[in-house]
Amino acid sequence: MRVPLSWLREYVDLPAGESGRDVQAKLVATGLEVETVEQLGAGLKGPLVVGQVLTIEELEGFKKPIRFCTVDVGRANGTGEPQEIVCGARNFAVGDKVVVVLPGAVLPGDFKIAARKTYGKVSHGMICSGDELGMGDDGSGGIIVLPPEYEPGTDAIELLQLVDEVLDIAVTANRGDCLSMRGIAREAAIAYGLPLRDPALLDVPPPNSFGYPVKVADPLGCDRFTARTVVGLNPEARSPIWLQRRLQKAGMRPVSLAVDVTNYVMLELGQPLHAYDRSRVEGTIGVRRAEAGEKLTTLDGAQRVLDAEDLVITDNRGVIGLAGVMGGANTEIADPQTDPETGEVRGTTEVVVEAAHFDAVSVARTARRHKLSSEASKRFERGVDPQAASAAAQRTVDLLVLLAGGTAEAGVTEVVSPSGPRTITMRADHPDRVAGVSYGRETVVRRLQQVGCDVYGQDELVVTVPSWRPDLTDPNDLAEEVIRLEGYENLPLTLPRPPAGRGLTERQRLHRRVGRALAGAGYVEAPTYPFFGEAVLDQLGLEEDDPRRRTVKLVNPLSDEEPALRTTLVPGLLGALRRNDGRGSHDLALFETGLVFRPTGDEKPSVRLPVDRRPTDEEIAALDAALPEQPRRAAVVLTGAREQAGWWGKGRPADWADAIEAGRIVAREAGVELIVRQDQHAPWHPGRCAALLAVIDGEEVLVGNAGELHPRVIKALGLPERTCAMEIDLDRLQRAGGGVVQAPRISTYPVATQDVALIVDASVPAAEVAGALRDGAGELLESLRLFDVFTGEQVGEGKKSLAYALRFRAPDRTLTADEASAARDAAVAVAVERTGAVLRGA
Repeated sequence: MRVPLSWLREYVDLPAGESGRDVQAKLVATGLEVETVEQLGAGLKGPLVVGQVLTIEELEGFKKPIRFCTVDVGRANGTGEPQEIVCGARNFAVGDKVVVVLPGAVLPGDFKIAARKTYGKVSHGMICSGDELGMGDDGSGGIIVLPPEYEPGTDAIELLQLVDEVLDIAVTANRGDCLSMRGIAREAAIAYGLPLRDPALLDVPPPNSFGYPVKVADPLGCDRFTARTVVGLNPEARSPIWLQRRLQKAGMRPVSLAVDVTNYVMLELGQPLHAYDRSRVEGTIGVRRAEAGEKLTTLDGAQRVLDAEDLVITDNRGVIGLAGVMGGANTEIADPQTDPETGEVRGTTEVVVEAAHFDAVSVARTARRHKLSSEASKRFERGVDPQAASAAAQRTVDLLVLLAGGTAEAGVTEVVSPSGPRTITMRADHPDRVAGVSYGRETVVRRLQQVGCDVYGQDELVVTVPSWRPDLTDPNDLAEEVIRLEGYENLPLTLPRPPAGRGLTERQRLHRRVGRALAGAGYVEAPTYPFFGEAVLDQLGLEEDDPRRRTVKLVNPLSDEEPALRTTLVPGLLGALRRNDGRGSHDLALFETGLVFRPTGDEKPSVRLPVDRRPTDEEIAALDAALPEQPRRAAVVLTGAREQAGWWGKGRPADWADAIEAGRIVAREAGVELIVRQDQHAPWHPGRCAALLAVIDGEEVLVGNAGELHPRVIKALGLPERTCAMEIDLDRLQRAGGGVVQAPRISTYPVATQDVALIVDASVPAAEVAGALRDGAGELLESLRLFDVFTGEQVGEGKKSLAYALRFRAPDRTLTADEASAARDAAVAVAVERTGAVLRGA
């Protein structure tokens, strides 16, 4: 809702020096969201005056039509002589009154005006359009043509109200009353503690039997319908400048007098209205539900096929409008037309004004069904004051009579469904208990009365809610009104005191440690959405019976292309990698930690939890039983250079070994030493895929996979070549870790290093040899590292040589050479026994 400050001052006597920023602060304090304060006319400097076109000379020889004009600007130019101006617009003629900016003036955007030679003439100023003055489009598509009554030389800045401030307010769905100047003025009056001049307080004649005939067949959809008729309108009458400017400042485009008046009253009072050309309406105006398949051409020129749930306005011919949304083109106010033979201007001279109150849900569904959001539907959806319909109709009639010279017919039609005021019973101290502040009964009553409520009672208050606040339905709503008007900033700040000793769980600590470790290893966290489409599972090459294909489908997904919850983190990370690679970042190392969703098939239908009490333990347990398993995972993806080249030496590309090392980094944070073996598991390359295993309860359990992706997967997903990935189950790692990770003890005694090279069959995994060496070396072994792999004639066909560095250290003494050698020999003996290894050189 755009609120011009000059218009707001008509209803509330704001302090003279109060700026838009000051009003913004006051309204924000009462709970309204004022997004911006627009300064209209900022930097504008005159002279900017009314001018009368005296002569027009068409200049020839140019690509576009150019006119050389002389314009009477009175004494504004200091001489009284006609002003010579070059102009390219075509929508004015000799004798028209226009807006002229003279040399020395500055237009919005720091556009300085000076005399300059153009198209072979000297132009002393400019004839202005609405856009050039920051007014917006007035519908003419050219320069501003003023009514003839204004004298040349009149100050156009004041005439066109070019200097003003406009508050742009984001109105929430429950505050339909604030989609009007009346509602905003009421909030401003409360904020400043000033009286309100309510524009809806008008003398309205009572309904009678000779008004325009109306029949409401659906009183639930339309509980109030007011109709008034104005005749004898001057079809040539135009909206006055003040009316056009207020519409423009509020974000609406002037159209014609009758339409402008209904829009103006809607902005003023919040009641949507519609004006029908009486000559185009046949018989009784009715309100009913549409018949399925009925058609209507709306004012926007679109033909719409109606639904049986649509609430429509009809006459004897059929549908003439979508109730509360948009009128039909067949009863539209006619544009004035001049008869070429007689010169007589013809147009709409008789108007039927509709002011009705329609059901909010019905209007909302109709607007969404037809994808047709209008200013009227926005207000009906959020709640319109039903008691304002008669006043809005009267205000419209008064303006049409005043501005178009019409006559209001004595007939007044008002069809009303009986309804009583809504009352709420509330304890006087209820706001105190909600806010934790002692307001007192007097404050509660005073604030509710400011909102418009009638309040009776002492300890137990009976509150009658005003008709313009349909959102007030229970005691908590009333408490909120008291709290917001007393000031949210005045609520005490009380920090909760958690019980001592309840910090992060071990699961949470592991999650954080893993994130820090991966970030320290050069990976960048890339959180992704937990949704995916099942088509990506085909691109990953998963088998039909792969458990990752069992997904949880969402009833209302954000995207129809991604309706399922993820069963693996890899697709989301690969999508992030692909997007970044496509934007020029080719060296990437991304990671994510988060939940995946793995249904077991044993889930039971979920229960609907109550909202009026705390759920029981049984109800919470039943809800938990309906959830799929949600293991926490960590995953990485890599592509491009893992180490950059530079003066320090050559770089190297990321490969499958880096993905495996990422798994080891994660496992170390859980205090687990991974067992790495060759594996075949989609979407990894069958020859470059590792199974990551950990020992849980004495058994080796698969906790993840790592390696290089399959070429078919890389091609299907559009990924860079040799892209690698790793995914690991953090929950299983935590179980394998066995509790809090113990810091290593640092021995002060020297280390003894022993190297050993073993020849084994090429099919024997290096990890298996390393495990055997580790088991045989005993407690003195501090670390073991594979530093060389050799194949060739020297070791024989089908064989390979694995060289390991073994570091031995005792916590309480310096090892002797014999002790270190004995430990090495024991390690070799176990490796020979388990893997068939032969000590190289033996």
